[in-house]
Amino acid sequence: MSIESEMIHVEVVYALPHEQRVYTLVVNQSMTVEDIIRQSGVLEQYPEVDLSVNKVGVFSRNTKLNATVRDKDRIEIYRPLLADPKEIRRKRAEQAKQASNSDPL
Repeated sequence: MSIESEMIHVEVVYALPHEQRVYTLVVNQSMTVEDIIRQSGVLEQYPEVDLSVNKVGVFSRNTKLNATVRDKDRIEIYRPLLADPKEIRRKRAEQAKQASNSDPL
């Protein structure tokens, strides 16, 4: 098998609130998600990314750092949530209930 046939095209994506970085790489198909992220240079450009804390995924599905990927996969690095989605929904429901109780019929 030639070296060329062992190579795949992948993207590493890291999104911030006002910026999205996409790194396009050609890597060996045996490389893990962690290897590819490290090779992409995203960790040097964004030192706040900590692979022991940040979750990662492939096409919006969580994956482990030791997983391998396929040709044309997109590896995503997720930022920690600033607020709990359940708590936000609960507060919205309370506000909606209060608004409906204060509306005159």
